[in-house]
Amino acid sequence: MMTFEQTGIKPELLSAISAMGFEQPTPIQEKTIPHLLNNKHDLIALAQTGTGKTAAFGLPILHNCDVNKKDIQSLILCPTRELCLQISRDLDAYSKNLKGFKNIAVYGGADISKQIRELRSGGQVVVGTPGRVHDLIRRKVLNVSQIRWMVLDEADEMLNMGFKEELDAILAETPAIKQTLLFSATMPREIANLAAKYLHSPEEISVGRKNEGAANVEHHYYVVQARDKYATLKRVADNYPNCYAIVFCRTRMETRDVAEKLMADGYNADALHGDLSQSQRDYVMGRFRTGQLQMLVATDVAARGLDVNSLSHVINYSLPDDPEAYIHRSGRTGRAGKSGISVSILHMRETGKLRHIEKLLNKRFERKDVPGGEEICEVQLMHLVEKVAQVEVNDSKIDPYMPAIMEKFEGLSSEEILKRFVSAEFNRFLAYYKNAPDLNVRGQERKMVDKRGGRGSDRGDRADRGDRGGDYGGGNMSFSRLFINAGKKQNLNASRLLGLINEHSKRKNVEIGKIDIQRKFSFFEIDSRFEKELIQSMNSSSLDGHSLEVDRVTGEEHVSVPKIKKKKSQMDQPRAKRKRTKR
Repeated sequence: MMTFEQTGIKPELLSAISAMGFEQPTPIQEKTIPHLLNNKHDLIALAQTGTGKTAAFGLPILHNCDVNKKDIQSLILCPTRELCLQISRDLDAYSKNLKGFKNIAVYGGADISKQIRELRSGGQVVVGTPGRVHDLIRRKVLNVSQIRWMVLDEADEMLNMGFKEELDAILAETPAIKQTLLFSATMPREIANLAAKYLHSPEEISVGRKNEGAANVEHHYYVVQARDKYATLKRVADNYPNCYAIVFCRTRMETRDVAEKLMADGYNADALHGDLSQSQRDYVMGRFRTGQLQMLVATDVAARGLDVNSLSHVINYSLPDDPEAYIHRSGRTGRAGKSGISVSILHMRETGKLRHIEKLLNKRFERKDVPGGEEICEVQLMHLVEKVAQVEVNDSKIDPYMPAIMEKFEGLSSEEILKRFVSAEFNRFLAYYKNAPDLNVRGQERKMVDKRGGRGSDRGDRADRGDRGGDYGGGNMSFSRLFINAGKKQNLNASRLLGLINEHSKRKNVEIGKIDIQRKFSFFEIDSRFEKELIQSMNSSSLDGHSLEVDRVTGEEHVSVPKIKKKKSQMDQPRAKRKRTKR
C-alpha cells in the first residue's frame, strides 16, 4: 500500500498529517492525490462520505498554493454549513506548518459582515455554501475570476438541495482555464449533466461501484404494521444499549413527533429539522457530537453535511422517496474504517421501495425479527452487568461507609446482595416488557416480502406504484394522484413538497405516496380522504411568490401532459378571462 511520502506532497504537509495520526492514504486519497499533483485534467471522483475526500483534494491544493499571494486561488463549494466548517477546520490542520496560508469559510446563518472583512483581508482558499458564495459574488466582495482550482464537494447533495441555479451562476464567474474537481457519492443523471457542462475531458476515479454503499455497513430491516413503527424503534434502541444513531424521518412533523415521544419515554434524544434557528441547531448538534445525545432524529435536509464519524447505527424510521438518498443515509455509519448497521423499519407498503434500493446498491438486505421482551431484557441485563463490572471503585471515598453498608446487608450472601443491586436497575425493563406482543408481520404477508428471488413479486411492485390496499396494511385506503404547477424551476423538491402538504393539511400523519418532481410541474399521491381539503387549502397559497394550483389528475398515471379536471367556476368564465394553468 502507498504511503503519504510516496504521493509526493511537500514535507510541511507530511509533518502536519503525521501529527494528526494519518499513516496511510485511504483508497480515494491514494488514487486522487498523485493524479492532482501530476496533471491538470478535470476530475470526477466517486466515493462515499467518510472516505477521506477532504484530504484527497485538500492536500494537493495546499501543495500547489502560492502562499505569497493573497488572491483567492481555490473555491470549494459544499452543501451545508456544517460541512463547510469541517472542511475549513481540516484545511487549517493540514496547513499548520505552511506560513502565510489562510482559508476563509463563508456560509449562511452567520454574520456576513465578518465574512466580508475576512475576504477583504485576503486568503488563498474560500470554502463556502452555494447560497452565501453567490451572495458575496453579487456584492462584488468575492472575486473568483482568477481561481486555479474549483472543487464541487458532495455535488449530488447540492443539486438535491436545489442549488443548481446558484451553481450555474457561480461557475459562470470562474475562469475558463482552471482545474475543476467534482466529488460525489452517487452519479445520477443531474450530476452527469453538470459534469458534461462544466468539466473538460474529465478523468474519472471511483472507489467501489457507482451508487454503491459503504462495504462495511450491514443493512437490516424489520416489517411491522404502520401503527407499530414507534414501538419497534424503541425495541431497536433497547436491543442496542450502546447505539449512537441518527433516526431519519420523512417530514418535520414526523421528526418532532418521534423525538418528543422518545424524550417523554426517557430516551436520550432530540430533533434536528428545518424549523430550528441556527443557534438551536448548533446547540443540538453540539450535544450530539459530544455524545450527550444518543439518538438524533432528523430529516434528510437537516442532516446533510453532518460530520460525525462514530455512528454505530442509522435508523430509517421512514424510507426516503429518492432511493439514492438511502446511500447518503447509510453512509453516515461505518466511517473511518469502523463497521456500522443501517436499520429500516418498514410497513408493508414500503417493501417495493426496499427492492429498488437493493437493486441500486446491488446488495441484499437482511430481514430481522423485531426483538421480543425476553430477548431485550437479557440484552439489558448483560449490559448492566458489564457496566457495573467496569465501574472504577474509589476505595478512599467508599471505605468509610462500608461498615454501615455491611450492617444493612447482614444475613445476606454475596449472591443475594448482587441480585438485589441488579434488580434495582433491571426491574423497570422486566415490568415494561412483561407480556410484550410480537410486532412482526407474519404469515402470508411475510411470504410476499421474502419471496424475492426475481427481485420482487407483482404485488410488491404494485405497492410502490399506487395499489396500496389489501395486504399492504392500508385496509380500504385509496390514493389520489394530484398535480401541482411547481417543479424544479420553482426550487420545489420532495422534502419541500412534503413540507407544503404538512403545512396545509389539518391532520397529522396523512399518508403520502409516490412523488414525481418535473421541471415546471409535479405529481404526488395522497390519501383520497384528505384530497379535497388539501386542494382547497393549497390553491389559496403560494411558493416564493408563485401562486399554486393543485388539482386531481384523471386518466393514466404516467402521462407527459397532465389531464386536469377543470374547475366549474373557471369553465363558466368567458374565454378571454379564463386563468391558464401554468405547467
